[in-house]
Amino acid sequence: WMTGTAIAGDKEECVAKCEAAAKVMKDDLTGALCEINKKDGKFVKGSVYVFAMRGGVMVAHPMKPALIGRDLSALKDKDGKEFFKEFITVAKDKGSGWVDYQWPKPGEKDPSPKSSYILKVDDNFYVGAGYYK
Repeated sequence: WMTGTAIAGDKEECVAKCEAAAKVMKDDLTGALCEINKKDGKFVKGSVYVFAMRGGVMVAHPMKPALIGRDLSALKDKDGKEFFKEFITVAKDKGSGWVDYQWPKPGEKDPSPKSSYILKVDDNFYVGAGYYK
């Protein structure tokens, strides 16, 4: 039962961190993006971290700064899923929701199953935070 509890905690952490980041982004976009980019910032806890996007373009990512400024909308995971396109759809159509995909854990090359909570900030931006299953 420990695993289930850990995952439930991570899921709650993802939602809480996204809601906090979205709130700060509405007040101070530049400051929020700077904070999201910090590996030791308030939007990172263990393997859970917030990333921010504008459409298919990554605008803040604490673990993989090389992704910032890149349009990732055509990127597919190892199963061929265009999960960034799914992020956009969830943000636009639902306002928030979960997307399952494969993504490498920080420091690893091979992808692992991950689920990210996506939350619309405004008409341009959305944030996400995920946990590894």
